[in-house]
Amino acid sequence: MRTDAEVRRVAEQFQLGLPRSPVSGRAGELLGRGAGSSLEFQEHRQYLPGDDIRHLDWAAYARTDALMIRMYREEISPRTQIVLDVTRSMTTTGEKSRLARQLAGALSLMAGLLGARATVTLAGGAVPPRQLQGDELELLQEMPLEGRGDLADLVQRGQLPLRPRSALIVISDFLFPHDPVVLIRRLGGESSLFWVVQVLTEWESAPDALGGRRLIDCESSESIDLRVNAMTIQRYSGRLTALQSRLRESVRRCGGTFVTVIADRGLYAVCSDDLCRAGILRPR
Repeated sequence: MRTDAEVRRVAEQFQLGLPRSPVSGRAGELLGRGAGSSLEFQEHRQYLPGDDIRHLDWAAYARTDALMIRMYREEISPRTQIVLDVTRSMTTTGEKSRLARQLAGALSLMAGLLGARATVTLAGGAVPPRQLQGDELELLQEMPLEGRGDLADLVQRGQLPLRPRSALIVISDFLFPHDPVVLIRRLGGESSLFWVVQVLTEWESAPDALGGRRLIDCESSESIDLRVNAMTIQRYSGRLTALQSRLRESVRRCGGTFVTVIADRGLYAVCSDDLCRAGILRPR
């Protein structure tokens, strides 16, 4: 993706919103959201049987008469995994397909600039999913997004190679049958940093009335005759809003960040506005 001028531009102007470790001796080390043994204090929690008594905060015990454990920020190796949905629903428009590829490429370049080992996992019909690293990322520019499976199936069958304690970024439209609570818990349960980016077209986000239409599912090729009028749009918008709400809450419970971006706005606007506002990116 280094040959894509837009990708190079955002990679030069923005960086991943990952906290840097203050611990010296390991260049590029990143801090995760979990509890570990680094030197940076994170929070207190109540002592539970089996906890390491070396982490008891005796000063807090003297003040409150309650046994409290000092939790520290988890140190993780500089490893970033980007899961890109490569199923056919990601190709409903050229803008959507292009933005999804560009995001995966730009985020992998940004991770590399922080000293991280970035891997892009292509989540679609192939089992096991193909993984791209280094110079292979150039293949993203022309690789067809034509997988017939979906992310939920891969995760349910345990066929998505997720690395524990990695920084995990998931790029998908999430417009497939799934239980957001179960899917997100299985995706982000063991990651140290967890970001979920939903990519939609402008029409998918806010459709307008089309009248009578035959809608064809690009994944299954099944069709349905439907009148796309104000009532239909209202029902669709309600379901989309409910899905996004459940995704956002499920990601939050995993300690992560969820954001929806509109592909029609282009890569730079998405990065400078949506992803920076969400804290996933920040200006250099």
